[in-house]
Amino acid sequence: MIIYLDGKYLPEEQARISVFDHGFLYGDGVFEGIRCYNGRVFRLKEHIDRLYDSAKTIDLTPPVPKEEMIEAICETLRRNNLTDAYIRPIFTRGVGDLGLDPRKCPKASAVVIAVTWGAMYGDLYEKGLKAITVSVRRNPAECLPPNVKSLNYLNNILAKIEANYKGGDEAIFFDTNGYLSEGSGDNLYIVKNGEIIVPPTLNNLRGITRLVVLEIAKSLGITVREQNLGYFDLYTADELICSGTAAEVAPITWCDGRTIGSGKPGPVFRQLAAAFKPITEKEGYPINKK
Repeated sequence: MIIYLDGKYLPEEQARISVFDHGFLYGDGVFEGIRCYNGRVFRLKEHIDRLYDSAKTIDLTPPVPKEEMIEAICETLRRNNLTDAYIRPIFTRGVGDLGLDPRKCPKASAVVIAVTWGAMYGDLYEKGLKAITVSVRRNPAECLPPNVKSLNYLNNILAKIEANYKGGDEAIFFDTNGYLSEGSGDNLYIVKNGEIIVPPTLNNLRGITRLVVLEIAKSLGITVREQNLGYFDLYTADELICSGTAAEVAPITWCDGRTIGSGKPGPVFRQLAAAFKPITEKEGYPINKK
């Protein structure tokens, strides 16, 4: 595996960062998860914009401009002979000392990893996922905004650990106000009476796949509403759907012991999933663009 690290393309075993890098010491950095389908990087501009917005929010100066980062992503794919892949671009604060002060880190680092990645949930796209609402609450926006994809992912990991122990395929977060937020790694959609209802994105990530799903819903004539949601809405949903770059679009058919809807992937999910795949096959930034 060839990895991009600060302007160099290195074999995996040579791609190393310092133990004094604040990304390692404190989770001080940001990242993205991006998909490549059929030699095209899906929604690359949107992902790159969000990466740089995350960096700006934590006052991290990216070590390379956007155009150079885009080329690094494409070149990493080319060097690994990948046309279908999951891509992880990362900015870390860089090397500093054991203190917290980011001013001690004179230069940030940039990393790009690309790996082969199939259907994240295997046959569960046909059966449906089991979800667990967890006791861990989503980071409040006034503490660590969920819209920053930071390297400090312990909030998400703690939720995933709880779901693992309780037999769930995915964790569902609520925020500190008791409103539905998101999954440990994906956005959520409630289907009720033919409408899609989504929580506001102040307490959950403004997902790129979420935007695609909402675009598809609009094209299909499905009404989408954004409002605060609670446990009642979750348990009484006709369908419950999640989406993310890694997960793509997936159905949840069981939550906290309750069967969601019919207990099978529903018609709205099937419409969204059927429309999603052709979009990924024809859209995207070509990795061999001249």
